[in-house]
Amino acid sequence: MSGMAARRAKIIRFPTPPLKAPAPARAAAELVEARRCRDQTEALVVRGLLESEGIQVVPRSRLAPSVYPFSVGLQAEVVLLVAAADLPRALAVLARRA
Repeated sequence: MSGMAARRAKIIRFPTPPLKAPAPARAAAELVEARRCRDQTEALVVRGLLESEGIQVVPRSRLAPSVYPFSVGLQAEVVLLVAAADLPRALAVLARRA
Protein backbone atom coordinates (compact mmCIF):
# COMPACT_ATOMS: atom_id res chain seq x y z
CA MET A 1 0.00 0.00 0.00
CA SER A 2 2.94 2.30 0.37
CA GLY A 3 3.21 2.63 -3.43
CA MET A 4 -0.43 3.62 -3.90
CA ALA A 5 -1.68 7.06 -3.08
CA ALA A 6 -4.39 7.19 -0.49
CA ARG A 7 -7.79 7.81 -2.07
CA ARG A 8 -9.71 10.72 -0.72
CA ALA A 9 -13.37 10.23 -0.15
CA LYS A 10 -15.77 12.30 -2.18
CA ILE A 11 -17.57 14.79 0.02
CA ILE A 12 -21.27 15.16 -0.66
CA ARG A 13 -22.67 18.33 0.83
CA PHE A 14 -26.09 18.30 2.47
CA PRO A 15 -28.59 20.41 0.57
CA THR A 16 -29.22 23.77 2.14
CA PRO A 17 -32.80 24.94 2.61
CA PRO A 18 -33.91 27.59 0.12
CA LEU A 19 -34.04 31.15 1.29
CA LYS A 20 -37.42 32.11 2.68
CA ALA A 21 -39.60 34.28 0.53
CA PRO A 22 -40.37 37.79 1.73
CA ALA A 23 -43.35 38.07 4.07
CA PRO A 24 -45.88 39.41 1.48
CA ALA A 25 -45.17 36.55 -0.94
CA ARG A 26 -45.51 33.98 1.83
CA ALA A 27 -48.79 35.51 3.02
CA ALA A 28 -50.25 35.35 -0.48
CA ALA A 29 -49.27 31.68 -0.84
CA GLU A 30 -50.57 30.73 2.61
CA LEU A 31 -53.63 28.49 2.58
CA VAL A 32 -56.62 29.47 4.69
CA GLU A 33 -59.96 27.81 5.36
CA ALA A 34 -62.75 28.93 3.04
CA ARG A 35 -65.44 26.43 4.08
CA ARG A 36 -66.07 23.24 6.05
CA CYS A 37 -68.23 20.66 4.31
CA ARG A 38 -70.12 17.81 5.96
CA ASP A 39 -68.96 15.16 3.51
CA GLN A 40 -67.06 14.47 0.31
CA THR A 41 -70.11 15.03 -1.90
CA GLU A 42 -70.73 18.56 -0.63
CA ALA A 43 -67.01 19.31 -0.84
CA LEU A 44 -66.88 18.27 -4.50
CA VAL A 45 -69.80 20.56 -5.37
CA VAL A 46 -68.35 23.56 -3.52
CA ARG A 47 -64.88 22.88 -4.94
CA GLY A 48 -66.31 22.78 -8.46
CA LEU A 49 -68.11 26.07 -7.87
CA LEU A 50 -64.96 27.82 -6.64
CA GLU A 51 -62.77 26.37 -9.37
CA SER A 52 -65.29 27.48 -12.03
CA GLU A 53 -64.63 31.02 -10.75
CA GLY A 54 -60.86 30.53 -11.16
CA ILE A 55 -60.10 29.95 -7.47
CA GLN A 56 -57.77 27.03 -6.78
CA VAL A 57 -58.96 24.80 -3.92
CA VAL A 58 -57.10 22.26 -1.80
CA PRO A 59 -59.34 19.81 0.10
CA ARG A 60 -58.19 18.47 3.47
CA SER A 61 -59.86 15.54 5.20
CA ARG A 62 -59.08 13.04 7.93
CA LEU A 63 -61.01 10.30 6.19
CA ALA A 64 -59.37 7.92 3.75
CA PRO A 65 -62.31 6.87 1.52
CA SER A 66 -60.62 3.71 0.34
CA VAL A 67 -60.17 2.51 3.93
CA TYR A 68 -63.46 3.62 5.48
CA PRO A 69 -66.50 2.95 3.27
CA PHE A 70 -68.81 4.86 5.65
CA SER A 71 -68.60 7.86 7.96
CA VAL A 72 -70.16 8.84 11.25
CA GLY A 73 -70.72 12.45 12.30
CA LEU A 74 -67.88 14.83 11.57
CA GLN A 75 -65.52 12.01 10.63
CA ALA A 76 -66.16 12.75 6.94
CA GLU A 77 -65.75 16.52 7.31
CA VAL A 78 -63.73 18.13 4.52
CA VAL A 79 -62.05 21.52 4.89
CA LEU A 80 -61.60 23.48 1.67
CA LEU A 81 -58.48 25.64 1.66
CA VAL A 82 -57.74 28.54 -0.68
CA ALA A 83 -54.85 30.99 -1.00
CA ALA A 84 -55.12 33.86 1.48
CA ALA A 85 -55.24 36.31 -1.43
CA ASP A 86 -58.28 34.50 -2.90
CA LEU A 87 -60.25 34.25 0.36
CA PRO A 88 -62.38 37.43 -0.03
CA ARG A 89 -63.38 36.42 -3.56
CA ALA A 90 -64.13 32.83 -2.46
CA LEU A 91 -66.35 34.04 0.39
CA ALA A 92 -68.17 36.36 -1.99
CA VAL A 93 -68.82 33.49 -4.42
CA LEU A 94 -70.08 31.26 -1.62
CA ALA A 95 -72.32 34.01 -0.20
CA ARG A 96 -73.80 34.61 -3.65
CA ARG A 97 -74.77 30.92 -3.96
CA ALA A 98 -76.04 30.37 -0.41
